[in-house]
Amino acid sequence: MKNNEKEKVVLAYSGGLDTSFCIKHLTLDRGLEVHAVMVDTGGFSEEEVIVAKEKAFNLGAVSFEKIDAVEDYYDKCIKYLVFGNVLRNNTYPLSVSAERIVQAVGVVEYANKVGAKYVAHGSTGAGNDQVRFDLMIQILGKNLEIITPIRDLQLSRQAEIEYLKKHGVHLSWEKAQYSVNKGIWGTSVGGAETLTSDQALPSSAYPTQLSKETPEKVTLHFQKGEFVGINDKTFDHPTQAIAALQNLAGAFAIGRDIHVGDTIIGIKGRVGFEAAAPLVIIKAHHLLEKHTLTKWQQYWKEQLANWFGMLLHEGQYLDPVMRNIETFLTDTQENVTGKVFVQLHPYRFELLGIESAHDLKNPDYGDYGEMNKGWSAEEAKGFIKLIGQQSKIHRLVNA
Repeated sequence: MKNNEKEKVVLAYSGGLDTSFCIKHLTLDRGLEVHAVMVDTGGFSEEEVIVAKEKAFNLGAVSFEKIDAVEDYYDKCIKYLVFGNVLRNNTYPLSVSAERIVQAVGVVEYANKVGAKYVAHGSTGAGNDQVRFDLMIQILGKNLEIITPIRDLQLSRQAEIEYLKKHGVHLSWEKAQYSVNKGIWGTSVGGAETLTSDQALPSSAYPTQLSKETPEKVTLHFQKGEFVGINDKTFDHPTQAIAALQNLAGAFAIGRDIHVGDTIIGIKGRVGFEAAAPLVIIKAHHLLEKHTLTKWQQYWKEQLANWFGMLLHEGQYLDPVMRNIETFLTDTQENVTGKVFVQLHPYRFELLGIESAHDLKNPDYGDYGEMNKGWSAEEAKGFIKLIGQQSKIHRLVNA
């Protein structure tokens, strides 16, 4: 490196206060050449990208790169979250935790490509994201060093604002009442109420408000477990189907909830979210599986899917066992093809039924609670006697 050349740092950039502070700090206090990288997982509009790019250059970044990772996000994470019907604590579709993995991978791969010495991110020391970003950088980075100004300097939001003002940055940094993080697989909402254990978020805190009240029926199409179409329309990529369903179901303000869970760093966390499309897709997919998979396929899927979701949440995406679980989940989806009929209502939805060539609820072999067609009365009596034999012997021996 020539004496007058600055060392490169690639910054995971969003355009918010934390990453804006990072640009100024890294250029002024560290003397580094900042390359801002925004990895889009479905959360930025074109206008927001333009504003963030202009802000990055004004703050001192020498380059800005926007990486479109929406389809990559689907292929790496969302597909398997659907295959596994993954809801953390039976509630949360991993909206933010899953996308952070893809964003971290995108940043570190870009840093490797441009030959950077450092990677920086704006995570604090009290959240999950620091673990996810650091792990990806440590494992995938080519001798990259990690810089985390907010965490290392233990900065408050006000301290960041004062620093920026001191260096001539007078943008509006008024803290919104709620912190909102949007992506294709759901939107998180944090605010005063989520810091308590007893208070609910007000309806106004959710970005998507109720705009439809007349119930509406929709048909979801699945092909080998993947959500591919709505109402007989097939999309070129499942991400397009997800976005279309989000528009339909979001209008009914479906998918609002508050998740309470264990963070990677050992404390309890509470966050609100809205995820209309993810929740409808997961529940519809699960219903289709209940018709098309055997009892033991469903049982072992549930065990491994829970582990997949937990490991993904905790940043262990690169552990080889994740590829093993993905292989298992994919194999189980061979016959998960068909239609699921759903009715959308204000704030809720109901699953009406399914249609599939692989439906194991086949009347040729019997109708539950009705006439036995596939076996005789004597065969049923013999089966019942044998299935209870062990318990009967245990009771007689230990009476």
